Amino acid sequence: MLKKFFTAIGEYMILIGKSLQKPQKMRVFWKLFMREINDLGVNSFGLVIFTSIFVGAVVAIQMFNNFDASSFPIPTSFVGYATKAVLVLEFAPTIISLILAGKVGSYIASTIGTMRVSEQIDALDIMGVNSPNFLILPKIIACLIFNPILIALSIVFGIGGGYIAGMLTGNWTTADYITGIQMYMPNLFIYYAFAKTIVFAFVIATVPSYFGYFVNGGSLEVGRASTQAVVWTMVFIIISELILTQLILS
Repeated sequence: MLKKFFTAIGEYMILIGKSLQKPQKMRVFWKLFMREINDLGVNSFGLVIFTSIFVGAVVAIQMFNNFDASSFPIPTSFVGYATKAVLVLEFAPTIISLILAGKVGSYIASTIGTMRVSEQIDALDIMGVNSPNFLILPKIIACLIFNPILIALSIVFGIGGGYIAGMLTGNWTTADYITGIQMYMPNLFIYYAFAKTIVFAFVIATVPSYFGYFVNGGSLEVGRASTQAVVWTMVFIIISELILTQLILS
């Protein structure tokens, strides 16, 4: 088991090394890159916005209930600040990245895995094309560029969800919520959120690519590889979050 794990790590590192080389034809690369921007980024807008609005509303309501049940009087303006802090520190970069790991990761693994079992990757290798670079590099760059945009949108719409929750429940006033949002928050929190996002984006693009690239068998194995890709992507996201939290916030 341990030998198999270290073999997989070695294969992964070699695959990423081949992927990060300079593209052989920039014109082809940019065409593939723009397609990945649409498939991996733009198509995730709806899911990210929908999830962020409702979870932002839930976070704001939970914060109000906790403050209201406290034995110390806490101004309702802190609902806005607490909602913003939770979204920036944890929800937007981590939870949204886990959601993207399921949506984007399964897509990447199944796409590359299908190309492997249909021998399209073998055809690329025979033609002298660097297949890891051709297939994986556009996905890596697309995720590194677009995932931070999705996380920023998630923060904004999550805060908006808290605002809507206040309007619908009447538990806090609009003025108090906006005052809480405007409270000072250390810049380190923002840097931490987007540093995590960059690392998570790299994991989301590369781990499913590895599982798809080394598929053996037929369509059944492609499905299994997609499932494994999502699971291991989530595992590495959680592990990397622990490491980054210790390095940046400690």
